[in-house]
Amino acid sequence: MQRKASAAWEGGIRDGKGTISTESRVLVSTPYSFGTRFESAPGTNPEELLAAAHAGCFSMALSLMLGEAGIRPERIDTTATVTLEKLDTGFTITRVHLDVAVRAAGAERVKFEEAAQKAKAGCPLSKVLRAEITMDAKLAA
Repeated sequence: MQRKASAAWEGGIRDGKGTISTESRVLVSTPYSFGTRFESAPGTNPEELLAAAHAGCFSMALSLMLGEAGIRPERIDTTATVTLEKLDTGFTITRVHLDVAVRAAGAERVKFEEAAQKAKAGCPLSKVLRAEITMDAKLAA
């Protein structure tokens, strides 16, 4: 299976602008720029898109791992926070933090925590990232 997305950029780094599109057409010529990436201008940026992809990937992986542990989740809410820092070697994504809240009636905490750790390590996006990935996983009553 292969999935595609594309980006086009016009101009210099600070005054230029670009668009991002996905094969599925969920994003079609969605604008991004220096301002959307490093400031607060409206639009998207690669780190935000990575965070969304990782949150979605992890949530599905956790659903799988919980199911294998005999737990049926009612709801999984995941927020991924991507940290981009300027290091001596240039801008680098240094970490991703996952905040996860799960509602699953009757779930055993130990099984839940094991499933969450397996999902964090096994999600395909977690595997491709070299940044540190941390997580706070909560099982709601």
